[in-house]
Amino acid sequence: MFSKETEYAIRSLVYIKARNNEGTTPGVVEIAREIESPQFFTAKILHKLVKMGFVASRKGRNGGFYFDAKQQEVTLREVIVAIEGEKIFTGCGFGLHQCDETHPCPLHDEYAPLRDALNQLTATRTISDLATKKD
Repeated sequence: MFSKETEYAIRSLVYIKARNNEGTTPGVVEIAREIESPQFFTAKILHKLVKMGFVASRKGRNGGFYFDAKQQEVTLREVIVAIEGEKIFTGCGFGLHQCDETHPCPLHDEYAPLRDALNQLTATRTISDLATKKD
C-alpha cells in the first residue's frame, strides 16, 4: 500500500522510539539491520526524517537517533503525508483525476470508506503508540 520509503521510515521511527524508551540511541547500522532495510537506503531515509523534524540525531561516541520532547506524538499520517503526499488519503482508488460524488469511478462507493478508515487510523495512531505496543 505504501512505498518502501514510507514503510522503512515508519519502521525506523518506531524502532528508534522503542530503543529511546529503553534509554539508548540507535545508529544507522543497527536500525537498518533490525528493520530489515538496506543500510544505504536507511541512512538516506533517516537523513530525510531528521531534515523534516520527525527525529533528531547526534554524532559521536554516544550518538544516534532520538526523539526530543516536541517529537513525542508524531502520527503515522504525518509521516505518510510528508513522504508520499496527501493523494493516498484523497485520491481516487481507480486512479482517475476526476472522481467525486457527481462523477464517481467504478470503485468510488467501495473505496471511499476504506480510504476514510485509513485516514482515521493513521491520524489517531502515533509512533509512540506503536513503539510501546506489546506483542
